Amino acid sequence: MRLDKYLKVSRIIKRRTIANEACDAGRVMVNGRVARASLDVKPNDIIDISFGAKNIKVQVLSVAETVRKDDAALMYKIIE
Repeated sequence: MRLDKYLKVSRIIKRRTIANEACDAGRVMVNGRVARASLDVKPNDIIDISFGAKNIKVQVLSVAETVRKDDAALMYKIIE
């Protein structure tokens, strides 16, 4: 699954266009490398996102095309 779509489906970022813009600006890293929106996300990948002064680091637990709102938080684990 594409990185921008994963960020939207898992509800880490609310809209796919915002996720795409964050990737283009270089604020999203996967496994320690700056990632493009088209990067293929797999379980156990580490995603590091910079939201201005705030950073969030998550580990991908599962990848699914569609997820209910209640189950979206089960797709990842917050590391920091």
